[in-house]
Amino acid sequence: MDGQVSDLMTDIGTKARAAAAELAYASAERKHAALIGAADAVWQRRQEIMDANAEDLVYGEEKGLSPAMMDRLTLDQGRIRGIVDGLRAVAEQADPVGRVLAEWDRLNGLHIQRVATPLGVVGVIYESRPNVTADAGALCLKAGNAVILRGGSESFHSSTAIHDCMVAGLKQAGLPKAAIQLIPTRDRALVSDMLRATAFIDVIVPRGGKGLVGLVQREARVPVFAHLEGICHVYADRDADLEKARAVVVNAKTRRTGICGSAECLLIDWQFYTKHGAVLIEDLLKAGVEVRTEGELLKVPGTVAAAPDDFGREFLDMIIAAKLVDGVDEAIAHIRRYGSSHTEAILTENDATAARFFQRLDSAILMRNASTQFADGGEFGMGAEIGIATGKMHARGPVGAEQLTSFKYLVTGDGTIRV
Repeated sequence: MDGQVSDLMTDIGTKARAAAAELAYASAERKHAALIGAADAVWQRRQEIMDANAEDLVYGEEKGLSPAMMDRLTLDQGRIRGIVDGLRAVAEQADPVGRVLAEWDRLNGLHIQRVATPLGVVGVIYESRPNVTADAGALCLKAGNAVILRGGSESFHSSTAIHDCMVAGLKQAGLPKAAIQLIPTRDRALVSDMLRATAFIDVIVPRGGKGLVGLVQREARVPVFAHLEGICHVYADRDADLEKARAVVVNAKTRRTGICGSAECLLIDWQFYTKHGAVLIEDLLKAGVEVRTEGELLKVPGTVAAAPDDFGREFLDMIIAAKLVDGVDEAIAHIRRYGSSHTEAILTENDATAARFFQRLDSAILMRNASTQFADGGEFGMGAEIGIATGKMHARGPVGAEQLTSFKYLVTGDGTIRV
């Protein structure tokens, strides 16, 4: 039955609702203090967090996680420093709550303002990446929302250790500790409970692989901000600068293969290929990437034949599909057919071609002469992100604190009546 959830979910949800009511009017200073306190706690307890992460890595190995998933799970001192920096960056952002989005006067004597408000309670369901515990908690708090976090079973110990630091920051700032709650069990039934918890949760954000996101989209009774896959394309146009193209293509694929901004398909214009040969393919092969392709590109030594489903596939590995296309329109048609509306990049020095690519594709993020690995809220100046949304709801692309707000109308009159 819709809305029917366990006693544990009811308890967590009730506490979240109460916390959200208090957070809606919490001052910017108190939220800032909570995030700085959390950042300090993460750094002070970094060894404790890494010890917890070591337990998770053993669990991940036993589960047979792929190298890409193990990379997502791993925390070292550098990545913990990244968590701390992210918390501090979110803390220093302008408070998104209370912003006047628009205001106007009516001839009937009313003054109307549209003002940003918190969403309420956000549920975040995620896999592997324990840093999401901090990112999601920070962004929801900044936007005045309570958050219920359900991390993956493989990141249970790491997420718990980071969550303890977030709660320490809340206590230090005098904010309710229920503002950031972590589901305290690996029981998968709690995922279903969250998806049905319409009485407690205002929006669900799934952050993980295709299986998780597909499950959420099928079963959720709560509204969802989601992206199903990160099938990112890079198109090397006939007017691309060779050296820029070489740098971007290798980086887009190899910097980190397990993230949703990793390039999964390379499209090369025939004229670029005629002029420069197979240099982009050869660079990828030298970097250790398996290139799956067809037709003319199969003549390049080291490439392998692509299977029919390799175009439109998220590899999350040192594998990329590659294809020759005849111009930007053919590239656009390919991306429309096989893309997931996440991120696409064009490599070109031609302004008109770039404009056509930007205008005729509707992915959440479109780039020119830049690596798809920049598809990240931190790189966009958001401090962190709760995920990349590819749907058509108000939050699209990297979802930061500003995207985690809604709005209300404030209407002022002076004894004004309607006739």
